[in-house]
Amino acid sequence: MTNETRPPLPPFTHESAVVKVRAAEDSWNSRDPARVALAYSADSRWRNRAEFPQGREQIRAFLERKWVRELDYRLIKELWAFTADRIAVRFAYEWRDDSGQWFRSHGNENWEFDEAGLMRLRFASINDQPITDAERLFRWLPGPRPAGHPGLTELGL
Repeated sequence: MTNETRPPLPPFTHESAVVKVRAAEDSWNSRDPARVALAYSADSRWRNRAEFPQGREQIRAFLERKWVRELDYRLIKELWAFTADRIAVRFAYEWRDDSGQWFRSHGNENWEFDEAGLMRLRFASINDQPITDAERLFRWLPGPRPAGHPGLTELGL
């Protein structure tokens, strides 16, 4: 094990997988590329739409570009399935572009972790749905989703 760990560590139980998913959600809702990148192994590989970042520096740069374009970003992740070192999630996030058009992006991610709990593989499939301001469901202040805010299942997403 390295000096760098990101609990909970594999092998995952249902409870620890739920904690891992919520930690990822909270981190992404910070919109801090440097913080988010620390959850990934130094040699992590991604597939995110048509981009294939490798390593923390490329991941950080990807996230910087993402959050310049995707304004007022709010994310909810939900555990779908897990094994000893893999987690599958479904997610939705809402954001607007610089013209004020709102979107809800729906997707699935498959994650694989190393023994230190760092994500070494992330494969994401994402679809964007234009929505109106009135259709928005994720209206909390910037930062983590409040504890009492419903998740995807409760929202019917």
